[in-house]
Amino acid sequence: MRVMLRAHLDTPATNEGIKTGALPQAIKSLMDKVKPEAAYFGLHEGVRSCWMVFDLQDSAQMPPLMEDLFLQFNAELEVGPVMNAEDLAKGLAAMGSSA
Repeated sequence: MRVMLRAHLDTPATNEGIKTGALPQAIKSLMDKVKPEAAYFGLHEGVRSCWMVFDLQDSAQMPPLMEDLFLQFNAELEVGPVMNAEDLAKGLAAMGSSA
């Protein structure tokens, strides 16, 4: 299932992570694991944030993928299903055929 991970990262923790190199290392490690089809970084609600869209094969993948962000950067995470334009068209077509 295609999901979007949204992470708000704690400012003091990420400041320290930038100084020590832990933040870029953690982001690279996560991206290497999930191989996102899209990844964006910026500010959301005044804090460093990232958004990644990737395929989550099994919900059991979530702890090993996300615990570092919780532990190292006091992250607030959200994960939810998303669709691209092709997925939406397929879903809408299926709705039309069942009406």
